[in-house]
Amino acid sequence: MNDVALHPPISLDALARRALESSARFWFLTAVAGQWLFAAYVAVFYGGAALRGDLAHWNLVLPHGYVEGETFGNAVVAAHLALAFCVLVGGPLQFVASLRTRLPVLHRWNGRIYLVTTIATALVGLYMLLTRGTIGDLPQHIAICLNAILIVMFGALAWIAALSRDFAAHRRWVLRLFLAVGGMWFFRVGFMAWVGYTGAPVGFDPRTFTGPFLTALSFAQTLLPLAVLELYFRAQRSGRPARQFAMAGALAVLTVAMAFGIYVAANVLWLARM
Repeated sequence: MNDVALHPPISLDALARRALESSARFWFLTAVAGQWLFAAYVAVFYGGAALRGDLAHWNLVLPHGYVEGETFGNAVVAAHLALAFCVLVGGPLQFVASLRTRLPVLHRWNGRIYLVTTIATALVGLYMLLTRGTIGDLPQHIAICLNAILIVMFGALAWIAALSRDFAAHRRWVLRLFLAVGGMWFFRVGFMAWVGYTGAPVGFDPRTFTGPFLTALSFAQTLLPLAVLELYFRAQRSGRPARQFAMAGALAVLTVAMAFGIYVAANVLWLARM
């Protein structure tokens, strides 16, 4: 009886909230680990080539990354890579609760830098697409433009919410921004998860890098994470244990799939080139 009194049973509502929070934390930590690994690859592969003075080495991975004689265009590509590194490293720090409470000044300045760099990265990426092109076909290029537009929009709305001191809305917009900024990373992870699962180029032509799977993935890289986030918000607000348990389970499954994609990408793409 004393043990029961000292340790009252956890209610179903509390258990559901805990499951939802734990699954979200599991997803976030997995995503951050994968993004920081990708950031390390960007620093070593692209940064290392720049330090060696061998910018043509970029073209092994990035089509038209370096074009001889185009000083301004090459500088734009270098800026895009540097900004992407800053975004990948600094963005997740905004969601660390201890950083917000213990170092609020650092949190605010890192947030300002994050908003500016995400918008700048999107705009520079659009410029690269329009001036140098990229692999894939028109639907994939449209999806890239959509991703960039959403990044700019979410960044602006997050800034407006912060200025208005509506911190609940600010948090939601920053979360949307974080997912949109990760679009191209989600594409790589999703692509490698698919190839690792099928073991063959199913649904696309590897020579032209086009096909129905890549078209769907180009839009899903942005829209699917945002849709999952909205479902997560609704599950949080609902207070219904069944919905929260279902969302927790879905997040756990998606995290395992994402972790598989990170594993394949790390071994096939990133670690092999570092």
